[in-house]
Amino acid sequence: MSLALSVRGVGHRYGPREALSGVDIAVPPGQIFGLLGPNGGGKTTLFRLIATLLPVQTGAIAVAGADVATQPHLVRRKLGVTFQSASLDGKLTVRENLTHQGHLYGLSGADLRDRIETVLKQVTLHDRHAELVDRLSGGMKRRAELAKCLLHQPEVLLLDEPTTGLDPGVRRDLWDTLRELRQQFGTTILVTTHLMEEAEHCDSLAILDRGQIVANGSPAELRDSLGGDCLTIHSPHVDKLAELISSRFQLTGRVSGEELRIEHPRVGELLCTLVSEHREELTAISLSQPSLEDVFLQRTGHRFWETAEPAVEPRHG
Repeated sequence: MSLALSVRGVGHRYGPREALSGVDIAVPPGQIFGLLGPNGGGKTTLFRLIATLLPVQTGAIAVAGADVATQPHLVRRKLGVTFQSASLDGKLTVRENLTHQGHLYGLSGADLRDRIETVLKQVTLHDRHAELVDRLSGGMKRRAELAKCLLHQPEVLLLDEPTTGLDPGVRRDLWDTLRELRQQFGTTILVTTHLMEEAEHCDSLAILDRGQIVANGSPAELRDSLGGDCLTIHSPHVDKLAELISSRFQLTGRVSGEELRIEHPRVGELLCTLVSEHREELTAISLSQPSLEDVFLQRTGHRFWETAEPAVEPRHG
């Protein structure tokens, strides 16, 4: 089975600054795939490479079998792209925006009208087709953006931070729409995000940090890889507690400031001991199931928002 997206050994530099290093990704057809990472992690650079907006420097990228470097025009036919920045004309109606988009892909007449009706139904905007875009809510504008990139029937949707600026209810609605596109039409969807809760919606994901893939798999597989629940301990004496836990329980955690985090099947027993014997040294303590944040911390040794360098990718605007 050919891949919807293949990224092999991709590297990219901005002058002396390395933005991507040896990135490998394989996305089968009909999957919602997430690129999760903090700002400056390399997501936008990879997005722009896949979208043919940057030249491939090292490695190879293919979209539905078409090579990004040697067949960019074919790649653009196979891709539907939605950028983080809006690309709608607010002074035109939804239908007018779609009509002009269709002309860019050589669509006209009855074929174009049929495609517009189809995509409006797909994103549930058929009753707002005559409304000016400036009068739409944020969620409806995102649906109109999605309709634009579906107009030419792409095999792969490439969405950059698709729910930025939307409230939680609208985010849920948009994700429902994306799942329907995958289930009903077999559309492959690639989403970049810096939001952990967004990544949980994906069938599979790759976590990018400082230009490298540090973890990949389904959200459940990544959480299960930690091998137990997560105990979070806050204490002004966190180093002393870490040494005690290591010698008595043979458990090693990660210290960050006054916080110690440990993932292990035995942390429930450790919790009881700490509360009964070292309560006065604790500021707070909690037990929870592992999260994607815990996965990131375990694989990188630092928190999701603790980037070593500022973002270097140019933004689409």
